[in-house]
Amino acid sequence: MARIDAHQHFWHFDAVRDAWITSDMGAIRRDFLPSDLEPLLQQHNLDGCVAVQASQSEDETDWLLTLAEEHAFIRGVVGWVDLQADNVAERLAHYAQFEKLKGFRHVLQGEADRALMLQPAFRRGLAALFDAGFTYDLLILPDQLGYAAELAEAFSTQSFVVDHLAKPLIKAGELEPWATDIRALAAHENVLCKVSGMVTEADWFRWQPQDFHPYLDVVFEAFGPERLLFGSDWPVCNVAGGYARMVELVEDYLRTFSAAEQAQFWGENATAFYRL
Repeated sequence: MARIDAHQHFWHFDAVRDAWITSDMGAIRRDFLPSDLEPLLQQHNLDGCVAVQASQSEDETDWLLTLAEEHAFIRGVVGWVDLQADNVAERLAHYAQFEKLKGFRHVLQGEADRALMLQPAFRRGLAALFDAGFTYDLLILPDQLGYAAELAEAFSTQSFVVDHLAKPLIKAGELEPWATDIRALAAHENVLCKVSGMVTEADWFRWQPQDFHPYLDVVFEAFGPERLLFGSDWPVCNVAGGYARMVELVEDYLRTFSAAEQAQFWGENATAFYRL
């Protein structure tokens, strides 16, 4: 079974478009392209990746698909489309022709309406997305976990994946209410979770592996190895230690898990969810 990095990004850095990359993120204020990632995948015995949108435009989706056509190790793309648009079904029909386009994502974590995912227009778009056979990545913060649970119940026959553990407050060492809320979300068996993006939620320059263990304990108990996926969140992880430290952190935590459970986590779950 292939080992998969289920969450990473590419970009040509644009200071205006990528305003979320602030001045203290000097390590990622430049271009990051497939030629930068491929050696890292090889170094850590990863066979491929899923490229996830970082900019909310169809131009971004199209560019990621072009990269995926040019590089076989990009096994899938999670793009962006305006789910609230009147012509969303038409746009999804257009994207259905691209074999490597597996799903879509919206930056819900940045929306002023914290419950946007429950609004009628957004839900109509999601219904069209699922009808077209695509997956959906939930990029949310802890305060949105309750809304995500409502969404998972409303679309109980469809699968979702939560990005970055929903970004618990690791630097502050706070488990609650995140732990209670993510357990409630995990009770919906149609929801998976990416073990990704953790290091950027910790103290970038001082974190230790044990800082993450309480959070990993929660998600591994709540979702089980059969509903968790590895994601590096490269190159964003470079602001807090880099690719190797992210991989080593997770490998160390998983040492006590069976070979079968590790195989699920490192690739089988991603391959099944995204139909890689």
